[in-house]
Amino acid sequence: MTVDIAQKLGQAAGLHFTRGEHRHSVLLGKDTRLSGYMIESALVAGFLSAGMDVTLVGPLPTPAIAMLTRSLRADLGVMISASHNPFGDNGIKLFGPDGFKLSDQNEIDIENLMMADLTGRLATPREIGRASRLNDAAGRYVESAKASFPRKLRLDGMKIVIDCANGSAYRVAPTALWELGAEVIRIGCTPDGVNINEKCGSTHPEALCQAVVQHGAHLGIALDGDADRVLIADETGRLIDGDQILALIAQSWAREGRLVGQSVVATVMSNMGLERFLNTLDVGLERTAVGDRYVVERMRELGSNVGGEQSGHMVLTDFATTGDGLIAALQILAVLVEDGRPASEVCRLFKPFPQKLKNVRFSGTCPLDADVVQARQKDVEKMLAGRGRLVLRKSGTEPLVRVMAEAEDAALVDDVVNQMCAALEAVNVPA
Repeated sequence: MTVDIAQKLGQAAGLHFTRGEHRHSVLLGKDTRLSGYMIESALVAGFLSAGMDVTLVGPLPTPAIAMLTRSLRADLGVMISASHNPFGDNGIKLFGPDGFKLSDQNEIDIENLMMADLTGRLATPREIGRASRLNDAAGRYVESAKASFPRKLRLDGMKIVIDCANGSAYRVAPTALWELGAEVIRIGCTPDGVNINEKCGSTHPEALCQAVVQHGAHLGIALDGDADRVLIADETGRLIDGDQILALIAQSWAREGRLVGQSVVATVMSNMGLERFLNTLDVGLERTAVGDRYVVERMRELGSNVGGEQSGHMVLTDFATTGDGLIAALQILAVLVEDGRPASEVCRLFKPFPQKLKNVRFSGTCPLDADVVQARQKDVEKMLAGRGRLVLRKSGTEPLVRVMAEAEDAALVDDVVNQMCAALEAVNVPA
């Protein structure tokens, strides 16, 4: 991600979303990475040169940008973040005026504009956009998040550890919890530009688990760098993954009659134990490809209001248009307050099937299409028939094939994964 790319993206996205005669605007937020300042400036220059006004909100969670884009009737929302990646990486997420991530077609159209000659299409000197700062953006998001928590409940008497991964939620998440009545212990809330996701947050939850036990807390909450995913630690310091969080929210909402369509949307990586548990509630599980955008797309097709990923992306469309770690955590806390039992008893609703994931690195052409690999895949799927699942997928960011299998028999899972990895490693297809 370079300054040149960011400026071109600003110009292209600005032109693409200039529709009609009104004054067009874009909302621009970021996480706490050092490079965010540089990319922000480049994007601002690009948008202004396309004739768009820019509203800057500073470090805020990705879901806050989605919410504010819709709330402020902006034509476009932009989040500068590489999510759970190390500080040296960065990226740009785009949201339409409805607060949802852009479709593939919109992204392709913007990419085509980035490669085109825009001479003569940019703003004249009189049409150049103006930049301003929205000073109460953080407060607006805090109030929006708090509104997702039942009005009849409070967090008084609860001690909560919050790990914000030294990322974008370092101010707003602890504030929301404190204002709802909790005693808040903060870790991962001192960003310095380079420590985002460094040995903290949902990708490194060890510090959270230790802090929960050390402080005798009722619960621990771990967000990632842009706060669109969450993991939970119970009072014993044991981690609770996204599948268990999905199960708890689905059960709670189904009992209250709030679960739309009696279905939950998850990805192919979600555990079969989740699927079996939901079946006991007469709730269906719809699976998608890996990625929260695919979860959201399927939710919109079905009209579902609960979806997520095992990794911790929780999409609750009653309150948000994208994954929101803080809002998901508040739903868990609401269940705990009403139930009265500790998290270790409330938050584990099913026993996961043994599941194993291994990565196989390749050079040249992806080996998934090789005859020997496909033949071995058919053999393995026969072994798992009625007993488990096999998922093979190419990474979207690295030259890796991800091999995942699950079944009630752990030995069978190991055997299946090892067979598939051996078949993949034996293939060497030149580029």
